Amino acid sequence: MPEDLIIEAKEFFEYYKQEIGKYAKKGKKAVQVSFQDIASFSHTLADQILLKPEELLSILELALDEIGIIKKARVRLTELPKSQQLQIREIRAKHLNQMIVVEGIIRQASDVRPQIVNAKFECPSCGTVISVLQIEKKFREPARCSCGRRTGFKLVSKEMVDAQRVIVEETPESLTGGEQPRRLNVFLKEDLVEPRMEEKTTPGSKIKIIGILKEVPIPLRTGAISTRFDLALEANNVIPLEESFEELEIDEEDERQIRELASDPEIYNKLAGSIAPSIFGYDQIKLAIALQLIGGVKKQRSDATHSRGDIHILLVGDPGVAKSVMLTFVASLAPKGRYVVGRAATGAGITATVVRDEYLRGWALEAGAMVLANKGIACLDEMEKMAEEDRSAMHEAMEQQTVTISKANVQATLRAETSVLAAANPKFGRFDPFSPVAQQIEMSPTLINRFDLIFMMKDIPERMKDEAIATHVLLEHRKSGKKPPIEPQLFKKYIAYSKQKIFPQLTEKAVEEIKKFYVDLRNAPAVSEDMLRPIPISARQLESLIRLSEASARARLSKKITKEDAKRAIQIIHLFLLQVGIDKETGAIDIDRIVTGIPTSERTKIILVREALIRLESRTGKLIPINDLKEELKTKISDSEFDEIIEKLNRSGDIFKPKKGFVQRI
Repeated sequence: MPEDLIIEAKEFFEYYKQEIGKYAKKGKKAVQVSFQDIASFSHTLADQILLKPEELLSILELALDEIGIIKKARVRLTELPKSQQLQIREIRAKHLNQMIVVEGIIRQASDVRPQIVNAKFECPSCGTVISVLQIEKKFREPARCSCGRRTGFKLVSKEMVDAQRVIVEETPESLTGGEQPRRLNVFLKEDLVEPRMEEKTTPGSKIKIIGILKEVPIPLRTGAISTRFDLALEANNVIPLEESFEELEIDEEDERQIRELASDPEIYNKLAGSIAPSIFGYDQIKLAIALQLIGGVKKQRSDATHSRGDIHILLVGDPGVAKSVMLTFVASLAPKGRYVVGRAATGAGITATVVRDEYLRGWALEAGAMVLANKGIACLDEMEKMAEEDRSAMHEAMEQQTVTISKANVQATLRAETSVLAAANPKFGRFDPFSPVAQQIEMSPTLINRFDLIFMMKDIPERMKDEAIATHVLLEHRKSGKKPPIEPQLFKKYIAYSKQKIFPQLTEKAVEEIKKFYVDLRNAPAVSEDMLRPIPISARQLESLIRLSEASARARLSKKITKEDAKRAIQIIHLFLLQVGIDKETGAIDIDRIVTGIPTSERTKIILVREALIRLESRTGKLIPINDLKEELKTKISDSEFDEIIEKLNRSGDIFKPKKGFVQRI
C-alpha cells in the first residue's frame, strides 16, 4: 500500500512541478500544497491525508525528496475542506490524530528553543548504530540491542530542530452570548518558527493553524501518568489572517488594475466614495480618511530623530451622524485595523501592559490595540468617555510612535507606528454653536493638538440634504444601494501598492505653495492694535500639510509632490481650521481656540483684567472693590464680558472673593 501511495505522490509532484519550481527559486525549504489540488488529482491521496495525516505527510515529503527539485523539503498543506475546520470548543477525543484547521488569536508565545527529534546510539559490545526517534517529552534511549545488550549505549549524534509553543484563543467574533473563549496549545517547528514567520505569530496576531491533534500525557506528582490527557496541536502550517499593507502580495494582474485606476482623473472622488459607501455625504472627510489610509512617508531627520508619516484624525460630531459606522468600516478595511470603544478601553488596553505568566513563572508583556495595529490603523470610538489617565497613555504612541513600559521587572519600548482615527461626542451631547469647540471636547489640549485634522460633523436640519440622506438610507436597507467605485479587495491592494512602492519627494512649486500658505496665514494683519496677535497655525499643522501632500501624491502613484497636491492638502487643513479655529469675535483663524480652548481675543481681555488688578492693588491695597475694577476697564471690556472673566479667574484660582463686592489676588 505505501509503495502505491509513493508512486501516486510522485506523479502528483511531477504534475505540480511548476509550483514547486517557484519555491525552489525563492530558496524556500517548505512547499505550500493546496489540498484541493491533491483531491482533484487523486482521491486516494486526499482520503488518506484525512485518515492518516502523519503517515501521508512523510510519504509526500519522501516523494518530493526523490523528485529532487528541493532537498529535504517540508510539505505544508493549505485549503483543507470545511469538514476539518473546527472551533477550539468543538474539539473532542474523536478528532485525535486527525488533520484539523483552527482559527484564533495568539495569546502567549514562548521563546524559540532547540528540540531533539532523532538520536543515534552506538552499542559498545557489537558497534551497531541504533536510531531512536524522540517523540515524547522524555529523552528515550534504545530498549535493547540485537546482540542482547540493554544498557550503557553511547550517544553518537542527535538531530535538533527549532520549536516554539504558542497558546491560541478563540476569536471574539466566533463566541455567542457570554461564553468564555477557550484556549489550545500549539507546537510550531522548523520553518514555522523562522524569524520572518515569528513576526506573524506575536501575541495578538490572528492566525489560522492547520495541524494534527495530539494528546499530551499529564504527569502526576507520584511520577505516574494521569488518566486525563491534555490536547495540543502539532502545526503543519500557519496562515496569518492579518497582514500589514507592506506585506500584502500583489501580482501582475493586480498591478495592471492599480495602474489603470491611478491614471483615472477622478481617482480622488473614487477613493473618497469607496470609504463607507453606506454613509451619505461628508466627501471631504472621506477623502481625508482615504489619505490617512495611504499615509505620508516616515523620514529620518538630520539629527537621527524620526518624523512620523502617519496621519491622525479626530471626528467630533452630534449623535447619529454615523461616526461609528465610519470607524468600523475603516477598521475592517485596513489589514491591521483595531476598533476600540472608549468606556471599555483602559490605558493598558490601548498601549501595553505587564501580566503574570503562569507558565514561565514570571512577568510577560501583553500588547494593547495601538501596538497590535502597528503599521495599521487604530479606530478609537467614544473617546470622551475614556478616563483621563488612560488617554494620557496615548500621547507618546501618537507622536513618538513608541510605547515605553516600565513595570515589575519588564522595561521595554514597543513600536506603535499606527494611525489613529478617533471619534468623540461633544460635552453636552450636541454642539453648542456659541462656545469654542475645544471647550466642548472633554479632552486635554495636548492630546487634541496631536491630531493632524479635526472635523466637526454637525446634524443641522436642511430639507434637500435630509431628503438625500433618507433616500440613501432606505435604498441601503432595500439592498439596492450603489456599489462602491473601487471594490474593497482592490482598494486594499491599491493602498498596499502605494505604501510599498511610492515614496514621493517635494517639488519646488509644492514647497513654495505650502510656505506661502503657512507664512501668509501666520502673519495675517492683527484685528486691533491693543490685542495679542492670534496664532492661526503652528509648526504642527505645517507638518500635517506635508504629510497630507505626500499622501495626495501617493494616491495617484506619483513620485513627485506637485503644486496640486499641496493645494489639496491646504484645502483640507483650511476646512479643519475654518470649522474649529475661527474666533467668533474677530473672525480670524486662531489655533489657540483648538489647542487651549481660549481664543486669543479672550486671552487679551484676561491679561487686561490682571494688569488692572495689579494697578488698583498699588492704590487701594489688597482688597479691591469690583466696581472700581469695572470702572477702570469700562472703555475696553463690556459689562457681560467683565463678569464672565472675573468668574473664570475665580474658578482658575487666580483671584478670590473675601467678601461681597470685593476681590483679592492670590
